[in-house]
Amino acid sequence: MNAYDSQSQTQSSNTFRKESTHRVRNPIPNPRTLLFVPGNQPKMLTKAAGFGSQWLIPDLEDSVPVGEKEAARGIVAEHIPLLAKAGKLLAPRVNSMSSGLAEGDIAAVVSNDIVGISIGKIGNTDEVAELEKMLTQTEERAGVTVGHTLILPWIETAEAVINAYQICKSSERIHWAAFGAEDFSASMGISRTVDDADSTTATEPGLAYARSAVAVAARAAGVHALDTPYTKFRDPEGLRVEATLARSIGYKGKLAIHPAQVEVIEAVFMPTESEIERARRVLAIAVEGEAEGRGSISLDGEMIDLPVILRAQNVLRDANLSE
Repeated sequence: MNAYDSQSQTQSSNTFRKESTHRVRNPIPNPRTLLFVPGNQPKMLTKAAGFGSQWLIPDLEDSVPVGEKEAARGIVAEHIPLLAKAGKLLAPRVNSMSSGLAEGDIAAVVSNDIVGISIGKIGNTDEVAELEKMLTQTEERAGVTVGHTLILPWIETAEAVINAYQICKSSERIHWAAFGAEDFSASMGISRTVDDADSTTATEPGLAYARSAVAVAARAAGVHALDTPYTKFRDPEGLRVEATLARSIGYKGKLAIHPAQVEVIEAVFMPTESEIERARRVLAIAVEGEAEGRGSISLDGEMIDLPVILRAQNVLRDANLSE
């Protein structure tokens, strides 16, 4: 596109807005940080009401030993209304469809007090369909509006990466998708290694394709992509570098495993004041140009065409600000 054309821009912009936000549920903001809280630790769940992350994932999967799964269901179910009352947005992580535990987990946590569930190792659309059926049946029994419970699938196997777009498109309940590096590495039979001993510049070549593929698939499906947790919770600079990399390839947020990680993640994924101000100026000049019927517009010596306008819209959306 050469210059800003008001008619084509309006049509394209409206199409973009419809495609990229059709699963955004207002007034609930999309998360930048989702913090895991072990489901078998009642004291930690109680303390989580005061943690910095608005979004919490009470975990029934990896952080809970097999022998404590049943007890953890009761602990999480007991704390869900307390955390919701404290203003937290909740997406408990249930065990995978292949574990045989998912249905019981779902029965324990589904209520009007959660936004959705998080589930690992989703490999294909058949599993999503089976999961959706479980949710619908549970919602009906619990007196929850059918469709209320959203799904955050983890894309963390070789099969899932290949099927990522289809998974993200397979249910209107899916508003977000997370990349899981640990299980993906195990699925591929590779070790998590970095190409630099310095955590401030390190990257992981073995994850590069999958990490990018999930971000692209999620975006194409109109879904909010969330990056894998950074497991070195005492390394804030390494976290900042990894989060910055994730943002640069299209991720909109990142999972956290420790409360100390929340501030760093929020800072990386929240657009800066200068980015927000610039975005607002771009959109204002675009509206002005359209109203005046100008064929081309510019701002600070830069031609303002459709890609620039779309980037400005993205900045405000990432900041959870209206356009």
